[in-house]
Amino acid sequence: MTRPPIALTCGDPAGVGPELSIKAHQTLGARLPFFWIGDPAHLPDGTAHEEIHDPMDAVHVSATALPVLRHPFPVPAQPGQPDLRNAPAVMTAITRAVELVQEGRASAVCTNPIHKQVLQDGAGFAYPGHTEFLASLAGVKNVVMMLACDELRVVPVTIHMAVKDVAGALTEELLEQTLRITHDALIRDFGVETPRLAVAGLNPHAGEGGKMGTEEITLITPVVERLNRDGLHISGPRSADTMFHAQARAGYDAAICMYHDQALIPIKTIDFSGGVNVTLGLPFIRTSPDHGTAFDIAGSGRADPTSLIAALNMADTMAKARTT
Repeated sequence: MTRPPIALTCGDPAGVGPELSIKAHQTLGARLPFFWIGDPAHLPDGTAHEEIHDPMDAVHVSATALPVLRHPFPVPAQPGQPDLRNAPAVMTAITRAVELVQEGRASAVCTNPIHKQVLQDGAGFAYPGHTEFLASLAGVKNVVMMLACDELRVVPVTIHMAVKDVAGALTEELLEQTLRITHDALIRDFGVETPRLAVAGLNPHAGEGGKMGTEEITLITPVVERLNRDGLHISGPRSADTMFHAQARAGYDAAICMYHDQALIPIKTIDFSGGVNVTLGLPFIRTSPDHGTAFDIAGSGRADPTSLIAALNMADTMAKARTT
């Protein structure tokens, strides 16, 4: 039985999503069928695309053109100039992709970048970002953001908040939830039979025995010890400044970090263009390129498709893992 193709959302049509989608298809072609949900009028002029009416049509259309599942927008898109009137259609394109994967008509959802401010101003978007919106659509409360490339997987426990607020936001419940979701996803979606998780400390030198902070002693260590007693394989808390060189990375399958930059600096240093954003804990697969709408270069042809191609490849690999 042929596996359903991947649903790729259009993202903000004034951003780099349309041109990246064409470039991704030119690279992947029939090898990795996916279909684009959006308005064909928003694709770059002269590009090979073909409208489909059923997602499965993408399997044969992909050999010669980008398969497009038409999703009308109210106004034309001008590269680099987002239009608030198009914001509701951006949101409903995401909703449509989720519905298709929930119905089994798509094997995964891959999302092109959105612009939160545009959605908030134009459609009353009430979420911090894609991840929380997708969790709401799926009816899931707890999800985890992973950034992944071939050399490293990182998971920040806290995400978009000021550094001064991180210590107050960290709780044993949040850390345990993040560790368990990551552990289960590595088994289910990445084929890691016995996941090894490395936990970073919050403070320099992992607190240095309490001299530079006590969160490692009072919060992180108790969670690590408790989950190890439950049969998980977790090391730490480790000093974050020694976790990410090649020899250290060989000893774990994912690094659990306490805050945004602690996780994203190493992965963007190792593979700036090829990182993928993965949402763990959803009942379906969701990946995304690890960059924004890039309004400043939209329509110029300069956008790099490496991250989107990696996101589509990772979604395909995860879909295979779930069906074996």
